[in-house]
Amino acid sequence: MEIKGELALRKRQVLILFVLLGLSHAGPESVRYSVAEETEVGSFVANLARDLGLGVEELSSREARVVSDDNEKHLQLDLLTGDLLLNEKLDREELCGSTEPCVLHFQMVLENPLQFFRAELHVKDINDHSPMFLDKQILIKISESTSIGATFLMESAQDLDVGTNSLQNYTISPNSHFYIKIRDNGDGKLYPELVLDRALDHEEESELTLTLTALDGGSPPRSGTTLVLIKVLDINDNAPQFAQRLYEVHVLEDTPVGAWIITIFANDLDAGNYGKISYTFLHASEDIRKTFEINPVSGEVHLRSCLDFEVIQFYTINIQATDGGGLSEECTLLVKVIDINDNPPEVTISSFTKSIPENASETLVALFSVRDQDAGDNGKMVCSIQDELPFFLKPTFKNFFTLVSEKALDRETRAEYNITITVTDLGTPRLKTQHHLTVTVSDCFSKIHCDKIKMIVLKIIDFLRAMEPRERRHQRIRQVLLFFVFLGGSLVCSEPWRYSVAEEVEIGSVIANVVKDLGLGVEDLVARGAKVIFDDYKPYLLLDQQTGNLLVNEQLDREALCHLTEPCILHFQVLFENPLQFFRAELWVKDINDHTPAFLDKHILLKISESTAPGTSFQMDSAQDLDVGKNGVQNYTLSPNPYFHLKLQASDDGRKYPELLLDQFLDREKEPEFRLTLTALDGGSPPRSGTTLVRVLVLDINDNAPEFERPVYEVQVPENSPVDSLVVRVSATDLDAGIYGELSYSFSHVSTDIRKTFEIHPISGEIHLKALLDFELIQSYTINIQAVDGGSLSGKSAILVQVVDVNDNAPEIVMTSLTSPIPENSSPEMVVAIFSVRDQDAGDNGRMVCSIQDDLPFLLKPTFKNFYTLVTELPLDRESQAEYNITITVTDL
Repeated sequence: MEIKGELALRKRQVLILFVLLGLSHAGPESVRYSVAEETEVGSFVANLARDLGLGVEELSSREARVVSDDNEKHLQLDLLTGDLLLNEKLDREELCGSTEPCVLHFQMVLENPLQFFRAELHVKDINDHSPMFLDKQILIKISESTSIGATFLMESAQDLDVGTNSLQNYTISPNSHFYIKIRDNGDGKLYPELVLDRALDHEEESELTLTLTALDGGSPPRSGTTLVLIKVLDINDNAPQFAQRLYEVHVLEDTPVGAWIITIFANDLDAGNYGKISYTFLHASEDIRKTFEINPVSGEVHLRSCLDFEVIQFYTINIQATDGGGLSEECTLLVKVIDINDNPPEVTISSFTKSIPENASETLVALFSVRDQDAGDNGKMVCSIQDELPFFLKPTFKNFFTLVSEKALDRETRAEYNITITVTDLGTPRLKTQHHLTVTVSDCFSKIHCDKIKMIVLKIIDFLRAMEPRERRHQRIRQVLLFFVFLGGSLVCSEPWRYSVAEEVEIGSVIANVVKDLGLGVEDLVARGAKVIFDDYKPYLLLDQQTGNLLVNEQLDREALCHLTEPCILHFQVLFENPLQFFRAELWVKDINDHTPAFLDKHILLKISESTAPGTSFQMDSAQDLDVGKNGVQNYTLSPNPYFHLKLQASDDGRKYPELLLDQFLDREKEPEFRLTLTALDGGSPPRSGTTLVRVLVLDINDNAPEFERPVYEVQVPENSPVDSLVVRVSATDLDAGIYGELSYSFSHVSTDIRKTFEIHPISGEIHLKALLDFELIQSYTINIQAVDGGSLSGKSAILVQVVDVNDNAPEIVMTSLTSPIPENSSPEMVVAIFSVRDQDAGDNGRMVCSIQDDLPFLLKPTFKNFYTLVTELPLDRESQAEYNITITVTDL
């Protein structure tokens, strides 16, 4: 009984994955037919009766019918003629998508006896679709440094047609930079590539618009277009250029602090950061930095402190413009200080006789000097006294005057004279200085005394007549006396005496002995009123009248006296009276190494692109050293490093400047920043040194393409996942910085199905569902993705999305034939019904069990493919049971 029960069970439950038997019911081979898509409804396909060797009368008697595998009624059978006709218009793209050939499987079923004939209908493509780009505009960013021959893969066009009607070619609109190359990735699809044929130049053409055309192979061909927008990315291939190499400006010395002097302008053809210019002073002295300032952005130069023509008459300022990529250019600004009449004349009395005898004419009353520190007419002077006085002024040596009586005086007529010496310059407005002297007239007490005075006056007269022009004054002393005659004669030593002293010597130190050098007696110093007078009237030295020694009267600072001027010479005269005599002399103040080289900036910032070629030089600001000669800056050194070495340059003024020379390419990804120590050394013994820190920032170029963390991402997604579900997050990295390290994610060469079903976030790389998945339609997707950086370099990866089937489709039963009623004397295994089953799910979800009730005298038998027959198991007896209600149950697993 158990064995019989098992057999009965097997007869009532049949898995559709069984190896289907009963092939005797089916034709040996499939019959193949073809029809063009979009053919009109009712069109003739073939005559099935003739092709299958059947008589037309059999079609009706054996209830012939056409059944499609997808249960769709694409075709109909004319039972009167045996013709197979189209029952609906066939759209090949809708039926089969891109699958080629497009085959629809169907069977012709005949009963009495049961018989199946397999057949195929090939739906042929017609050229009813034009190629179409999914994006109406394609943006490509290309650096102007990109090499000729570089290729840029673009999205392909989509064409729903297949074969020769599908996409066959691409063309690009005429242009001077690109041509098109067609690439076959092995999947049968053609992809366009732009090939760079001529170098790009951002400054010449920053943007290009091309038209990409896709053509199919139809006759006539169909086409589709998209715009290709090419943005040429800038590189730092242009250094700043000044509008002028030399700027010259005249500035009044009374210009207020903060006043605008001039605006320096440079232009850089590059864009973005590479076109941003920063202005700085280059190799500027401390005087320049204290007096002027430059706005690094606008290039405006303003006055930082007051000008003084009497101290500095002009400034030569080197200005550097540096762009964001470290390229620079220099120009020169010449600032000429215009003198204003801001200094009144000065009067210095060197000798004055308060009382003179009444009977002596042309008696020396006073010896004085005048000066005006202004220049031009502002420094030209007129000396005068009152007209009604019996005195007159006479020029003597350089800027010295004597006040002399014009004739013999009479004490009884007038015993006292108030003399006002007026010195007026010729500037605008005119400035003047007055000095008042009171002279008394005394009795002439002896003939001898009067004769002596006459002798002195005669010597002076001879001296004045013999004088002739001689050397100019030291340039720091502004001597222009309107009516001066520079004289020299028997009362002036023909050549100056020269003395030297080291700066910073102690006060009271002996320089020389005047008595010995001049061949005079010590007693002459007091008797003749000897004194030392410097050109600038400063008491640097003191004459000891007891010994004749010249002594240091105040500490001498060579840097304060002469700054960088070498040699540092102080001019002075040794003046004797009775008789009047001048001895010219010079004091050379020698430098000592009392100053250390110092950089004005404690930190120097250099921005250098990693594309900068070895051999490129970078000029640095020099160190300042107030000492001169060998005590000044003599050398520079650089801390050991693999990238730079130091080169010394000499300027026109003899100063040395350091330059950094690049030895090898920099790599920002390897070392984005490093610090060097620049040392300046003077030539003293021992040498003094100063340092500054050089910070080098390596600017990025786009020399790294993005790289995905995986070459292939595999992910499984249930088909019932809701729209907007996260599928996967892809991630790529780019070693570059800034815009070159900013990534944008996108699909690459994907089908319309993929674009309709998925979307990728360009920033995060997250891929979400855009539409519902349907395992029964598409079981997997291969999605090509790319990450593109800001310089258009790209990396590629792929995502394999496996759609996981869920049991969302119930089995389907299609009844093909049903015989009711049936005679009670029918033999066993009489066919009662023919039906087919299907389940669109996969795996266990698509496996089915067919069954009927156990207590019925009927059996289920598999026939062809997914077809079953319901047959009688035993002879039936109408009188016992005239009707049976049979339930066919199909259950998936």
